[in-house]
Amino acid sequence: MGFQTPDIAALPRHPIIIGDAREEAGNGETIAHVYPANGQVTRELRMASAGDVDRAVAAARKALPAWRALPGDKRRNLFMKLADMLEARSAEFAPSLIAENGGIAMAAPFMGYDAAQKFRYFGGWADKIHGRTVPMWGAPAHDYVSYVPYGVVGVIVPWNGPLFAATMVIAPALTAGNTIVLKSPDLAPYSALMLVEMMLEAGFPPGVVNVIAGAAEAGEAMVAHPGIDKIQFIGSDRTARTVLANAAQTLKPVGLELGGKSAVIVFDDADLGQAAQKGITGAVSANGQGCVNGTRLLVQRGIYDAYLGALQAVASHIKVGDPSDPATMMGPVITEAALNRIAGMVERGVEQGGRLVCGGARMDGDHADGFFLPVTVLADVGNDSEIARHEVFGPVLVVTPFDDEDEAIALANGSDYGLGAYVHTQSLRRAHHVTSQLDAGMIHVNGSGEAMQPNCPFGGFKHSGHGRLGGEEGLHAFLQPKNIWMGLNASEGQ
Repeated sequence: MGFQTPDIAALPRHPIIIGDAREEAGNGETIAHVYPANGQVTRELRMASAGDVDRAVAAARKALPAWRALPGDKRRNLFMKLADMLEARSAEFAPSLIAENGGIAMAAPFMGYDAAQKFRYFGGWADKIHGRTVPMWGAPAHDYVSYVPYGVVGVIVPWNGPLFAATMVIAPALTAGNTIVLKSPDLAPYSALMLVEMMLEAGFPPGVVNVIAGAAEAGEAMVAHPGIDKIQFIGSDRTARTVLANAAQTLKPVGLELGGKSAVIVFDDADLGQAAQKGITGAVSANGQGCVNGTRLLVQRGIYDAYLGALQAVASHIKVGDPSDPATMMGPVITEAALNRIAGMVERGVEQGGRLVCGGARMDGDHADGFFLPVTVLADVGNDSEIARHEVFGPVLVVTPFDDEDEAIALANGSDYGLGAYVHTQSLRRAHHVTSQLDAGMIHVNGSGEAMQPNCPFGGFKHSGHGRLGGEEGLHAFLQPKNIWMGLNASEGQ
C-alpha cells in the first residue's frame, strides 16, 4: 500500500526568489523531485541556470551598501521579528521538511524552533560587533582594527538538512553585514525556499537574501562568480575539491563544513544502557544521513558482547516507516541509488570480515515503494576496511573492539575525517585525557549531539573541513579585520 505523499499544495511554488520577485521557473534543467518514502514525484522544478545566478548576484550586490550600513539595533530587531515568526509558524515547515528528504514529523517542529534560536542568538550580536585599539611603538600613532563584512556570500547547502544548514550560515553572515545568494539543493529544495519567503515577509529588504533551487550548473557558476566574495560550502569532501578548484579562479575564500566518520568510544565503565541509546542515535538521526553522526563504534573488549546485545535491543524498538506518522523514529534514505550504494557497502563489509548483527536488507511490505533500510549494525569491523573508513550516509553502524585508552585514541584518530567524536565513561580523568587527544572539532562526553546549539562553534579537522559555524567563531567567519594606522604629529600636539 505504501505511504502517502505530504500535502503538495503546501510546498513552495517558487524555485527562484531574486530581490522580492518570486519566479515559478528558472532557466536551467527540469528536475522531478521524488518523495523518498514512496518514490513518487512531488513536483517538477525548473532549476536555476548560470544566467539566473548572475541575476541573483546582481541583486545581492545592489542591496549590499544599504544592508551593510544599517545600524546594528535595526538589524537586531529584524532578526528578533523573524525569530518570533519562525517559532510561531514552525509547523508550516513540516510538509516541506517531510517531502523534500523524508524527514520525520517527530523532528519537524524542532527545525523551526532551531532556526528561530539561530536568528535570536546572532541577532543579539548585531549591535555588539566592535573593533579594538592596538598599542603602537616607534612613532606617535593611533592604530585600530575594525571588522567589516566580506560582501556577497554564496551559500551552498546539502540535501540532508537544508533548513538547518542554511540558517547556520545565513544568520551569522547577515549579522556581519553581508548579503546572500543561497543555492537550495535540487534533491531537497523546499524548506530553504520557504525560509526566504518568511524572511521577505518579516521585512528583510529585497536582495539581502536571494535563493535559487539549482543543481551542479548553478553551484559551479556561484563558486566561480567574480561578484561573490566568499563561498560557504556544506557537503561532501569529494565535491569540496571541485569547489576549491573553481573558487581558485577568483581567489575567493571558501569555508568548508564537510563530512565525517565520527568515532563513538565506549569504555568499560560507561553506563551501558545510555551508551547504547546514544549509539543508536548515529543511525537514526537524519535517517542516518547526518555528517556528524557517530557511526564508528569503538567498544572496550570487556563489555563488547554486552554492548552489542544492548545495541541490538535498542535497534529493535526503532520504528521505521511513514515520515508523516508522529510515531515514526526513522524514515527513508534520499534516493534508490543511495539505498543501493549503502547496501553494497554493507555487503562488502561482510565480505571483509564484518558480522551482521541486525538489519542489512531493504524493507518490503508498506515500505517497498520507498527507500527504506532498517538500523543496521555490523560488528567485528576492521578499522582499515572500506565501511569503517568511508561515509556510508545511511542508518549503518560499524563496531570495533579495543583494549585500552591508547588503542581507542589511535583507532578514533585513524581516519581521514575529524568532525565529531563521542566518549562514554564515568571517569572524569579519562574524559579529559581522551578528549584532549582526539582529532575532532566537536566532542561529546556521555552525549550525542547536545552541543549543536547556535552559541557553540561547529566544524571539523582534516577532511571534515575548516572554519567554524556557530558561536562567536561563526560570526567572525564572515567578518574581515581591517587595520587602520593614523600617524600623529606630536610637535603640533595633534
